[in-house]
Amino acid sequence: MALFKAHYNLEKNSIALVIGIILAASVGGIVEIAPLFTIDETVETLPDMRVYTPLELAGRNIYIREGCYACHSQMIRTLRDEVERYGPYSLAAESQYDHPMLWGSKRTGPDIARLGGKYSDDWHVAHLINPRAVVPTSIMPAYPWLNSTPLVVADLGDHLAALRTLGVPYTDDMIANAPRDAAAQANPDGDTAGIAGRYGEATTLRRFSGTARLTEMDAVVAYLQVLGQLTQAPYALDAAQVQQ
Repeated sequence: MALFKAHYNLEKNSIALVIGIILAASVGGIVEIAPLFTIDETVETLPDMRVYTPLELAGRNIYIREGCYACHSQMIRTLRDEVERYGPYSLAAESQYDHPMLWGSKRTGPDIARLGGKYSDDWHVAHLINPRAVVPTSIMPAYPWLNSTPLVVADLGDHLAALRTLGVPYTDDMIANAPRDAAAQANPDGDTAGIAGRYGEATTLRRFSGTARLTEMDAVVAYLQVLGQLTQAPYALDAAQVQQ
């Protein structure tokens, strides 16, 4: 009862109440802010981690635009059932170039953190045009317009430049050649030496939509196919744990 009486007296003293609120809020702020000072020690660095190409980044922007993140998470937890279903658990460093992060908290559809390479480009195109054509029980909406809407590439350099201000290591060369690299990645018969030199030999170069036109479908499929493939560290860690 003494505690309730003290609280009642505190409510009657406006200055004391304000001080109490400030102290309580300060504790919460310190708990959230303090770990940030040691983030360099707690978040691992991955030597083979690469940035998104302009085409993949354009696909990610469309993915966000269409609200796909509302039904698909991109964060596999360390729980055994999740690892067995989706693959190696997610590492913090895998999201270091994601602005915003798309971990998500709801799975109306499956987690797609390890989707890259799981299905063919043709499967993804068919799935996006009509999900029920490949998954009869799917409740996912269809996105047929992606296959006919030309991809806007003129402003991709601005997107890369904006991300650089947030710490993503895009170079001046990458920013200047962003529109050209986006087109080149979906046209393996063209001049691909530049994009391979800027983003690495592991960069996937192919007609993602299966057509010669550069469409939003190319961008989205390119993005989906790189999920979980920006670094091989999670797979190496998973293999090491299995051997132990």
